[in-house]
Amino acid sequence: MSSPRVAATVLLIAAGFSAPLAGSKGQQKITISRFTYHGWPGSLLISNGTAETVVVPAVGRIMQFHFVAEPEVFWENPALYGKRPQPNAREWANFGGDKTWPAPQNDWPHLIGRGWPPPFTFDSVPLEAKAIGDIVELKSPIDPIYGIRFRRRIELDRRRPLMTITTEYEKASGNPVRVGIGVITQLGDPDTVFMILPKKSRFPQGYVQQQFGLPRDLRVHGRFVSLRRGKQAQIGCDADTLVWMDHRYVLKMDSPRIADAQYADQNTNATIYTSADPLKYVELEPFGPLQVMKVGDHMQQVVRYTLLRRTKNDPLRQAELAVP
Repeated sequence: MSSPRVAATVLLIAAGFSAPLAGSKGQQKITISRFTYHGWPGSLLISNGTAETVVVPAVGRIMQFHFVAEPEVFWENPALYGKRPQPNAREWANFGGDKTWPAPQNDWPHLIGRGWPPPFTFDSVPLEAKAIGDIVELKSPIDPIYGIRFRRRIELDRRRPLMTITTEYEKASGNPVRVGIGVITQLGDPDTVFMILPKKSRFPQGYVQQQFGLPRDLRVHGRFVSLRRGKQAQIGCDADTLVWMDHRYVLKMDSPRIADAQYADQNTNATIYTSADPLKYVELEPFGPLQVMKVGDHMQQVVRYTLLRRTKNDPLRQAELAVP
């Protein structure tokens, strides 16, 4: 899906219809502007002139990250444009974009009384948003079950198409709870998705099956586990890097595993989910380690998103460029 709407918004901002909230001195300036995105007022556009990020506090998500005035990379659900989340809804409102959910998911039934949809404070409430220098911060209310408030700090590099999101959980009330930070990023229908494994994976096959079946065209090429979308499937692994690509763009997500830490879902710190038709998207999901949090405790996870242009026809050759 192309992005003429965002391109038009950028032109309006440049023309003075939306004044920047914050900026930075340097060779390239970060601008942060308020605008209405797909019917959601109060959205924020962060731009370094090369790439831009769209933050939508009304639905508690980072909804887009792409090159300026070029096609979208994050998946969005057009059927929900302009709609508001309903915290007590029985059906999940899948807006798309990037959000945080607490792990392990297997704990949701006994903590919140259901296995699905996700805990509403993490998924279905508006968030407070403010610009702090070059950074946009989203802040949640305190979840009544977990007793956790989360913050997400979104920052663009001044020159490169590199976005860093730091997600922090703060235990503010209630009994101790075992939890890990999950980051769920929905991306458009890919050509290929890769998990880039450590030199020695803890998993004999390089991955473990989680919910549903195995993905389409699942293959292991040494450190590279590749797959395609086409049916509902989910696998996990111990990769530090996940790579999504279509025929034009590559998105690399880096979130290093912490040595000797314990993770949820078969001790995996990275998951890929593929949807079935007609919603054609994939989820790249880096996770932080599990911790028993008591009041006053904090934990955080940093994920770096690097946007690249595709230069190789062979997906494996392209993915190899992501290895340091």
